[in-house]
Amino acid sequence: MGIEKPLEPPKNGLLVPDLIPLAYEVLDAWKVLIKGVAQLLHTIPVYGCSECSEVHVALEGHQIKDCLGPTSRDRHSLHSWVRGSIDDILVPIESYHLYDPFGRRIKHETRFEYDRIPAVVELCIQAGVDIPEYPSRRRMKPIRMIGKKVIDRGGFLEEPKPWRLGNPSSPVDFDTYRANERFPPPLSEDIPRIAQETMDAYDFVRSGVMKLMKKYTVKACGYCSEVHVGPWGHNAKFCGAFKHQWRDGKHGWQDAIVDEVFPPNCVWHVRDPRGPPLRSALKRFYGKAPAVVEVCMQAGAQVPDRYKPMMRLDIIVPESDEAKLVA
Repeated sequence: MGIEKPLEPPKNGLLVPDLIPLAYEVLDAWKVLIKGVAQLLHTIPVYGCSECSEVHVALEGHQIKDCLGPTSRDRHSLHSWVRGSIDDILVPIESYHLYDPFGRRIKHETRFEYDRIPAVVELCIQAGVDIPEYPSRRRMKPIRMIGKKVIDRGGFLEEPKPWRLGNPSSPVDFDTYRANERFPPPLSEDIPRIAQETMDAYDFVRSGVMKLMKKYTVKACGYCSEVHVGPWGHNAKFCGAFKHQWRDGKHGWQDAIVDEVFPPNCVWHVRDPRGPPLRSALKRFYGKAPAVVEVCMQAGAQVPDRYKPMMRLDIIVPESDEAKLVA
């Protein structure tokens, strides 16, 4: 029999008091980020490829031949551009909401009994944020474990019914659902201010999520994009990645990194949004930037120094005929 070892919060089911204010600040910044991106997309054009996950922020789609979609061969690897949405900028990474992260594990048969909310929001809830629609169990006594086995969790409590079950189409301010309809186009003189606020909110959310993930466990599937916020991954069998039949659809859980919870979704950096489209011949001279950063920059925000190297602002893009002479 193993030896019981004392656990520190949050491994023992208790909250980390010092991180509760940070969790509230991250959630507030997340709301500002959604609102800002939704407003900026009324003025900044965004395109997405209908055949792959490529996104481009400019007046028209680029002409770089790197599409890997099912019909890309017929288009000579050119993208098939359609008008994008906020989900192309803020990639929707959702997680199951758990009333008790240390309670009953989600099974494949019970997966529809749980709400799906943004993983960032679920992380904030488990870190101490109280949202009436998504309650969470707050323990007063720590759980006890021997190895990986829980020997005392304080019993099981009846979990509330999913909020979405009674409100299937109700929008919430921390979700991107119908965000473009909820937030009207901004005034032209307010666009630079909104862009800067959105840029600052993006940086704060990213840094805040990194700090929360150092304490609170987040799992990610090593085969697909599924993310689970909690000490253990769920048992829902819907992994459709390569050779999922061998695993009976089960996910391969491992510790997540911030890019899996809050993806940067990098896009090609366009120096002149009104200029000619980017071309494959000059691909090696172009830089990239997170989609939110690119949108905010084109709207008038100041680019933080840490993004400038990846945007390759110090590289002079030659003309097509000059590119052949570059070593």
